[in-house]
Amino acid sequence: MTSDQIWQPLAEELARRQRTGRKAEFWLRDDDAVEPTPALDRLLDLTGEFAVPVTLAVIPALTDEKLVARLDEAPHATVAVHGWAHQSHAPEGQKKQELGPHRPRKAVLDDLARGLSRITGLHSARAVPMLVPPWNRIDAGLVSELGSIGFAALSVYGPPKPASLAVINSNVDIMDWHGTRGCRDHGVLVQAIVAQLHAFGGGGPVGLLTHHLVHDESAWLFLERLFTVTAQAEACAWLPIRTLIGRGAGRAIPGTV
Repeated sequence: MTSDQIWQPLAEELARRQRTGRKAEFWLRDDDAVEPTPALDRLLDLTGEFAVPVTLAVIPALTDEKLVARLDEAPHATVAVHGWAHQSHAPEGQKKQELGPHRPRKAVLDDLARGLSRITGLHSARAVPMLVPPWNRIDAGLVSELGSIGFAALSVYGPPKPASLAVINSNVDIMDWHGTRGCRDHGVLVQAIVAQLHAFGGGGPVGLLTHHLVHDESAWLFLERLFTVTAQAEACAWLPIRTLIGRGAGRAIPGTV
């Protein structure tokens, strides 16, 4: 199958939306940023070239002013809070969790409050009060407490659950974590994106999830082609995270699964 054939289903879906006057919406979240790296430069350059807003989930305990200086040159990037130290507290043999039920709830909330304070202090207006739990896992009992420590939104991966704050989940992960640990098959990813555009009556945004530090060349190629295809479609928009937070305050946003 040629590259054009692989991308044809998305091109056709965007063309249909243009004919019917409906927009396809996307947003981009990239996890595990800490410091300037060649991979981060590549991500920021690529998203900047195509005017794609990117939300970086930054690990508060591991970052410093070097990332601030780099992002001063990338006005299209915003910063969310990626837990505290990206450290699992789950017992051996269980799925990794930093924000699970393995510690006193107050200790976890104190870490998160400290993380929000650090990210806001470092990045000022670039910071958004959104929590991105490491490994996309958080104890359900913590969610109702997030607003009390200053968070306005939560972003994990998978179907949204109603909450007291905006739930803005990613729903298409480009990495094959359980197989090659490189980029997933491009055809499979295109089909997943089209499926998300059809989900919930076609009214919700597609949340793309990336991890710049582990991208192989296939991942970079996929992103470049996706940005190219969407840039050529009038009925398509890449939304900044603040737009979605404002739209979804106090509820799960339909379609952000």
